[in-house]
Amino acid sequence: MSMPEVIKPAVRSQYRWVVAALIFLIYTVAAADRANLGVALPFIRQEFAMSNAQAGGLVSLFLLAYALAQLPSGFAFGRFGVSRILPGAMVLTSLLTGLVGTASSLLALKLYRLGLGIAEGPLPISMTTTINNWFPAREKGTASGIFLSAVKFGPVIVPPLCAVIISVWGWREIFYFFAIPGIVLAVVWYFLVTDHPSRSRFVNQAELQYIVEDTAITQTARVHKTPAWVKKLDRVIRTRDEKPLETSRQVFTSWNIWGCATSYCFQLGVSSVLLAWIPTYLMTVKQFSIMNMGLVSAAPWVGAVLGNLLGGFCSDRLMGGRRKPGMLLSAVGTSLMMYLLINSPAEPLPYGLLLMLTGVVLSLGFSSYMVYPMGLTTKKTFPISNAIVNMIGQLGAAATPFITGLLLDNYGWNYVFAWLAIGSFISFIILLTIAEPRPASSHPT
Repeated sequence: MSMPEVIKPAVRSQYRWVVAALIFLIYTVAAADRANLGVALPFIRQEFAMSNAQAGGLVSLFLLAYALAQLPSGFAFGRFGVSRILPGAMVLTSLLTGLVGTASSLLALKLYRLGLGIAEGPLPISMTTTINNWFPAREKGTASGIFLSAVKFGPVIVPPLCAVIISVWGWREIFYFFAIPGIVLAVVWYFLVTDHPSRSRFVNQAELQYIVEDTAITQTARVHKTPAWVKKLDRVIRTRDEKPLETSRQVFTSWNIWGCATSYCFQLGVSSVLLAWIPTYLMTVKQFSIMNMGLVSAAPWVGAVLGNLLGGFCSDRLMGGRRKPGMLLSAVGTSLMMYLLINSPAEPLPYGLLLMLTGVVLSLGFSSYMVYPMGLTTKKTFPISNAIVNMIGQLGAAATPFITGLLLDNYGWNYVFAWLAIGSFISFIILLTIAEPRPASSHPT
């Protein structure tokens, strides 16, 4: 008698992690395109005379346009999908980056930065929408951590690289150099990434099933794995069942969405000040050389990369998909770090270490801000909810460089750091008022 043939299950492809790698590369380039102005700013001001408030306003122009592009982008992605919009936005972003280097007047510089903000505006929603479509619930926090670590990895490579370019050529060459990679990556994305894994020739049935299905067995198993201390934490963070927001009207009237967005506004404002003003602070207040400025300016973003990855991993694995704990810890910790920066050391090494720790603490909750709306919305309404969170967050990022310039013109850096500390604590208070939607994996079916 012949033995029955044993059918082995298909080996699951892992193409979603290739998509995650492309997300990381694309947004590293996008983040670099926005961060390079902060390093070039002290040298631009030698050519174009401007006050601190005017310099902060130049940074804010990009962020204001970027913020205002979020809602139209959210509606556009909901209708047309990522694959029709992202490649063109990347090419336009690269072209406008190069044009910044050609600016012959302050007005031209402002117009190019305004255009860059509009062009880059669709990119974050395209990344988060892709994550929402390509990753199962248990991996969304980790994937978002990878995405947001790219936001911070761009500023890691920018200061030292820009310092070398400035030393050899000048500030204009920075923007020529950074214009090239985005065009190449736009072409790569167009051919390799589809709107949904079901349309990708690189994804087999086993991986597709893993992405789109969360079986009753898996759900029940994860409930039993939830530690007792996490269940106790649920009472503190107000974990509860939330009815999915199925229409745009429900999204626009949800305090959970607006509370998350307002908190993100304060936190992203801190990040924006560090990005735009720290290079100037190091050269004018700490009297660092160009090379020391380049190295130390990268320190908070080295920490931010670690913080984003750590925050996403802990949110998915240790917290069972709960997002508020990381956001709360980040908000109160950032408030403390801003206070410590008031009396910071003057030597490059200890100051760099302090900035790196600041980056870790600030970024622990950033991935959760991106994933939090996923637990409240459907796949159809997620782009709009994410657009609201990112729009309000970027408005905070746009306002703070300009406000920092005003404070510097009239007071000093101690007032800047104190103001940022107060803002972070307000962010913490706001987070206490929103609910933690119960993770789908916590419902036994």
